[in-house]
Amino acid sequence: MKQLLLTILTSLPLLATTLTLGQTIPSDYHLVWADEFTADGRPDSTNWNFEHGFVRNHEAQWYQPDNAYQKDGLLIIEARQADRPNPLFDENSSNWRTARKTIDYTSACLTTRGKFDFLYGRLEIRARIPVGYGAWPAIWTLGSWCEWPSCGEIDLMEFYRVDGVPHILANAAWGNDTHWSAVWNSRKTPFQHFLDIDPFWPSRFHVWRMDWDETAIRIYLDDELLNEIPQSQTVNGSIGGHVSPFHHPQYILLNLALGGDNGGTILDSCLPMRYEIDYVRVYQLSK
Repeated sequence: MKQLLLTILTSLPLLATTLTLGQTIPSDYHLVWADEFTADGRPDSTNWNFEHGFVRNHEAQWYQPDNAYQKDGLLIIEARQADRPNPLFDENSSNWRTARKTIDYTSACLTTRGKFDFLYGRLEIRARIPVGYGAWPAIWTLGSWCEWPSCGEIDLMEFYRVDGVPHILANAAWGNDTHWSAVWNSRKTPFQHFLDIDPFWPSRFHVWRMDWDETAIRIYLDDELLNEIPQSQTVNGSIGGHVSPFHHPQYILLNLALGGDNGGTILDSCLPMRYEIDYVRVYQLSK
């Protein structure tokens, strides 16, 4: 059924098409890239790369491909407990990646870097996210034309606890005059807002969407606008050449982190956690 829908979307690019959960694609958009995760097994290697090891933000998980698989039309990223030696361990190291003696948790991060990126259009992801203690799932994009954050970062979705209170975030970041120091436009919506709309919200799938053009980045959740970021504000400092990174292509990342700088305390009884993605679709204006 999902493959049939993808065929219809691709063959009828100029027609307004009603999608799952009532999402409607404007008649002047057409599908340019998608993964519907229809085949059981490993994710499509022509679409996705994997990150490896301890990567960023002092997070607790070791990233590895084994924690991502496709089943029943879904991409499943699973965070699990582990107990094995850290192969990078150095007892004399002060680096957080190599100072850890053991790997206590594993998860996966998938990216399209080097395989697909895009400039402007609509990115849409339907997913069900874990909300247990320590969970930090994300849908985001990065540029690859220069160093972070001058390359630009767009977070369609992050979930984590802010001062112990669960929030869903929609953000963008760009560079200033200092290496690896970001300027953020961040909107944090208390998770209670979504529970007030639907007390069964965590058990359901939801649609995150980014509409991106030359003037602004708009991030939606189930058609509710979470953040609007004018391009006039997203100007890099000297390191990024005083230009907006969001006039350059971005690639896609999907990951489930644990703990670290923002994920908070991990409750082992919440593991394993499953982050389930139904589809990823990119649309652009028809020429």
